[in-house]
Amino acid sequence: MLGLGCAPIGNLFGAVADDDARDTVDAAWDAGLRFFDTAPLYGHGLSERRLGEALRARPREEYVLSTKVGRVLEPGTDPDSIFADVPPLRPRFDFSSDGVKRSLADSLDRLGLERVDVVHVHDPDDHAEDALTGAFPTLCAWRDEGVIGAVGAGMNQAELLARFVREADLDCVLLAGRYSLLSLTGLDGLLPLCAERGVAVIVGGVFNSGVLADPTSGTYDYATANADVVERARRLEETCRAFDVPLKAAAMRFPFGHPAVTSVIVGARKGDEVRENVALFAHPIPDELWSELMSRGLLPDHAPVPVGA
Repeated sequence: MLGLGCAPIGNLFGAVADDDARDTVDAAWDAGLRFFDTAPLYGHGLSERRLGEALRARPREEYVLSTKVGRVLEPGTDPDSIFADVPPLRPRFDFSSDGVKRSLADSLDRLGLERVDVVHVHDPDDHAEDALTGAFPTLCAWRDEGVIGAVGAGMNQAELLARFVREADLDCVLLAGRYSLLSLTGLDGLLPLCAERGVAVIVGGVFNSGVLADPTSGTYDYATANADVVERARRLEETCRAFDVPLKAAAMRFPFGHPAVTSVIVGARKGDEVRENVALFAHPIPDELWSELMSRGLLPDHAPVPVGA
């Protein structure tokens, strides 16, 4: 399943007009996408507000919406934010039970909804114990009571997600930027564990912040890519081109080779970007491309690939 990641409509790296944000969500809906992922962090609440407004008239039972907890928004400014033109709110980490309750209540208010389907604990890299004793038990209790549909964790690393899969009762994980054509740190530990335990893996960041969408962008994991990363992306693009496959198409389809992966979420800032991504997702990919990537050392031999893609 392909889903829409809604960080860009929260003004990630640059302002997005309200009309463009609405057009982005409308285009996703018209293209058949029914999975939408957001978070309080994205635009310091702006993404949730825009997404909620765009979905409000849609039949609630026809789509899946995920948001996140672990940050509460308080009055103030954040000079280090990667989101532009945000409301005067500053995110503060809080993985306590009370913090989770406040965060989700605020999210529902911004979304204008009575429930969300999936709630991820967001970026608890330096707060693992707080998440395990506060956030996860609270969310699991809500799931068991039917308040939310599923409990997950969303991070830019695989190691701690694997610990959470072992120690918390998770339904899914959102692995961002660590199961892509450029970064496979989730392959040998997290993904087999999830497959064994029936935990669904949602993959985000398949373009690694831009370099796999366009190697000339030079952006990798929210920062300037080093020369080795850019060169590897160019080699990936060159190999794909030899098989008449756009690099973006291969990047979106690759994660589905692993049996634990159920969804890929891709962000967009305009409706045209959504339509392009959906068209590329449907682009035929010959099995020989994956073999060639392995023979050139651009994919490990043991990486599962989407045969018949």
